[in-house]
Amino acid sequence: MIHSILLATGIQDWFHKMFTQENVGIYLIGFLAQLLFSVRLLVQWLLSEREKSVQSPNVYWILSIAGAFLLTVYGWFREDFSLILGQFITYYIYMWNMNRKRIWQPVPVFWRRILVGGLLLTPLVAMGFVLHDAGTFFQSFFRNPDVGPGLLLFGSAGQVIFTLRFIYQIVYSYRRGESVLPVGFWILSFVGASTIMAYGFFRSDPVIILGQSFGWVAYLRNIMIWHRQNKGTDIESVKIKNNA
Repeated sequence: MIHSILLATGIQDWFHKMFTQENVGIYLIGFLAQLLFSVRLLVQWLLSEREKSVQSPNVYWILSIAGAFLLTVYGWFREDFSLILGQFITYYIYMWNMNRKRIWQPVPVFWRRILVGGLLLTPLVAMGFVLHDAGTFFQSFFRNPDVGPGLLLFGSAGQVIFTLRFIYQIVYSYRRGESVLPVGFWILSFVGASTIMAYGFFRSDPVIILGQSFGWVAYLRNIMIWHRQNKGTDIESVKIKNNA
């Protein structure tokens, strides 16, 4: 009985910590970012199911850059270094994929230069403001009383794995000469999402938990689609070889 009461009280305190009044506006930014990330996965997933092969649609990268911008802002307000670390590198990888897929081509040249230039400069300008008062920045981000050194390392490890998936994707795509999402990308996504979800539970952060929950399922499903696709390819290769 006592244990049940303590458990109920602990759960109540956890939800209260997550949804305090001063955090509501900040959470809205985070939820919007995660919504964009979830929509990109949903569209990619449905297209892959329809085509029976893993797809890399243009809208995936457009929603990615929008979500990355908002999640960086969210991480800043939450004073969460691991979130900012995870978005900074992938931001430019999203830009590279958009350029590779010629997503900017329909935009008039003048507006394209302004839009692309603004997007390219945004993270650099933000970092400039951060480094303007580096002492305060590191004091805030690395000595956050709500995030101990061990938890910070754990969350950062998840973000590093999540970032590595896009480094792997851009190297793979560069060698292929086209923007693709290989199986290694989805495996790293699955491992990174599992780590970040655990970090979100420790931080009592609903944005991280809910955002990664949907992605976790989509990553697993893409791995299954890839294996089914390649299994079919292997069968066809065997048939051709036997007929020959």
